Amino acid sequence: MATTLKPRGRKVRILATLGPASDTPEMIEKLMRTGADAFRINMSHGEQADKAQLVHHIRELEDKLGRPTTIVADLQGPKLRVGTFADGKVEVKKGDTFTLDRDEAPGDASRVHLPHPELFEAIEKGSLLLIDDGKIRLKVIEVHADRIVTEVKVSGTISDRKGVNVPDVLIPIPALTEKDRSDLDYMLELEVDWVALSFVQRPEDVQEAADIIDGRAAIIAKIEKPQAVEKLDEILEVADGVMVARGDLGVELPPEKVPPVQNKIVSTARHVGKPVVVATQMLESMITSPTPTRAEVNDVADAIYDGADAVMLSAESAAGKYPVEAVKMMDRIGRAVEADERHHDRVHFTETKPEATTADALAESARGIARTIGAKAMACYTSSGSTARRIVRERPHVTTLVMTASRKVARRLGLLWGAHAVHTRDVDNFEEMVGKARRMALRHHIAGADDRIVIMAGVPFGQSGSTNVIHVVRIKGDELDVYQRKLEL
Repeated sequence: MATTLKPRGRKVRILATLGPASDTPEMIEKLMRTGADAFRINMSHGEQADKAQLVHHIRELEDKLGRPTTIVADLQGPKLRVGTFADGKVEVKKGDTFTLDRDEAPGDASRVHLPHPELFEAIEKGSLLLIDDGKIRLKVIEVHADRIVTEVKVSGTISDRKGVNVPDVLIPIPALTEKDRSDLDYMLELEVDWVALSFVQRPEDVQEAADIIDGRAAIIAKIEKPQAVEKLDEILEVADGVMVARGDLGVELPPEKVPPVQNKIVSTARHVGKPVVVATQMLESMITSPTPTRAEVNDVADAIYDGADAVMLSAESAAGKYPVEAVKMMDRIGRAVEADERHHDRVHFTETKPEATTADALAESARGIARTIGAKAMACYTSSGSTARRIVRERPHVTTLVMTASRKVARRLGLLWGAHAVHTRDVDNFEEMVGKARRMALRHHIAGADDRIVIMAGVPFGQSGSTNVIHVVRIKGDELDVYQRKLEL
């Protein structure tokens, strides 16, 4: 019999990356019991068969703990890299001329192969090329059909196959490489819940993946290029959620611009009611240290105060020395911030004006009712997750109990702020759904005797998109005492 995990007691979700430090069933269980709500599988490293093992471990844990568990497959994307050098690396100095060309011969101190023909067509004089996460900066002074001549602006060492970033150019490359397509097919067969797309530049990149995925998984667009920030609204129309991928974003933008861009991405996603994950270097020092820096704690706290749906651990949980401690620390920060009496005001500093729909109007009203009457929870029954997203968009102060007959939907909701998803049998009518809400709230320790729950539902029952009722019930022993009128619109 499953040992059901109790609700977390916090609204922000924790997305933990799995890797060499955390790829065993025992470690995955420790991470989940400590506070991980979802797991990221990074397709940039390792073999596909290893990923299948991770998915298997997570699904077994899901059955053991009685909680739908979210899996995010993060595709590598079209990473640009230089070729190789005769001696493995070279030193370049400020003021030197350095050429990137189509010649496949090993490079030297004056040149190196650039195996990306599309760059020769897109690059312009004056453009910047950033090598090795921006450690070396090159400014383009000449562009020819077979070579790009640059001036070194920041000295450093360039070694074999180091990454290349081009912050000020829209690069005409496919959003999905052949590796990505293979990985995507493989992970969809394993029924992962979300697919994260790397190096998105425009909405067409997301649409390309969406056409292949065809609803089999939800899509997170990783915002890590300035071009994606400029097209954020259009990208959010196609994607199911976004990630503030601060690694490459911090390379392609000046560091001081990353915080306001992060804030813009979070608030824009919240406006449209789609999950937003803040990622990269959140507790970076915990890769080698059992405790984080104060600045890192503040960084995580700021994302939570902004109302991000989830915060992510990368190398901290995948390859660090203290993966369990990192999750535990993230959990403690989330609880502390959400216990702050100013948290509610800070989260609602971002306005989420409802659209002119019955469902949005009711979601806004339900949050106010729950707060006024001191309800213990909000609840809904959903077939697609849409009602749940509307409720949590308003950032209610209580847990949202989401009941669904779809295991797939329940798993996808693991990235949604404050949602506790329950996979349960279908119901036939409104009264049965209300009774189930009461039982599930008791069973999952979300509410107890004499507590009140605010329920959103639709009448006639079972029609998608028909949310038109707010129903408030009091749990009294084994009886369901309806004490407040239904608000039917």
